[in-house]
Amino acid sequence: MNIPMPGTAPDFPPPLPESLCHLNGEYLRLCDAKVSVLDRGFIFGDGVYEVLPAYGGRIFRFEQHMARLDRSLGALRIQNPHTHAEWLVIARRLIDALVASTGAPNQLVYIQITRGVAPRDHVMLPGLRPTVFVMVSEMKQATPAQREQGVCCVSADDFRWQMAHIKTTSLLAAVMARQISADVGAVETVMFRSGNLSEASSSNVWVVKNGVVMGPPKDHLLLEGIRFGLIEEMCQAQGIPFELRRITRAEVLDADELMLSSATKEVLPITTLDDQPVGHGAARGRPGPIYTRLYAAYQQAKASQSV
Repeated sequence: MNIPMPGTAPDFPPPLPESLCHLNGEYLRLCDAKVSVLDRGFIFGDGVYEVLPAYGGRIFRFEQHMARLDRSLGALRIQNPHTHAEWLVIARRLIDALVASTGAPNQLVYIQITRGVAPRDHVMLPGLRPTVFVMVSEMKQATPAQREQGVCCVSADDFRWQMAHIKTTSLLAAVMARQISADVGAVETVMFRSGNLSEASSSNVWVVKNGVVMGPPKDHLLLEGIRFGLIEEMCQAQGIPFELRRITRAEVLDADELMLSSATKEVLPITTLDDQPVGHGAARGRPGPIYTRLYAAYQQAKASQSV
């Protein structure tokens, strides 16, 4: 940690990036992008977002991400301002610009759409022009040490709202949940709602028991990660039983393996939860065989499911 010398100001916040972004139809430097203080995304968090991983400039599972964006926009009654083909053109231009300026090998495309600008009123005013923002950054992936040793997580009650299936920009609860784990040096906060597993602050959570990969059901209590469908596909291809159902806290604590999944984590083993090793026997506290198989399958999928 870099600690500033007495009498000097810390170098925080860091300077804003100068990479190219897209805002309401214009391409400009990210550090120059501005939106109105009356934008409903700023006032209410009235908007949605999507994050698409790209490997070597090719976007992974693009259509699945677009389908989730459509679902989120539909839930908020916001018209999608672009076709899927138009989104792809925007994303590719920004990816190419980032690669040309930084050489970033893998990228994250961030799309945000808010209802637009209007005088402050809780009612969803019709006829507003959505605010459209897209930026691309270098993807920060799990380290080799994390993949070899697994990661530590903590648990907490899920105190978020009841419509977690919408990928909304209203992320204060997720920020607070993630801070619980950050405060103790853990990678994620695994959350439980009414005694059942929901998800982590910015990841989905998977439980392995007796060779079966299990996840919570796809409903309004969690955000269906793009990896939900992918992990099911990989399990089918690998001959691994797959099941979605309510999973109790006791089952999580008794799991043979626990895994996280997200755009940046891909699949990542949890080897310690609440200071207790995950698993049983000689494999206790170590990444398990199901994780090893799914991670290998994930790498194969990246090569065949990117555009």
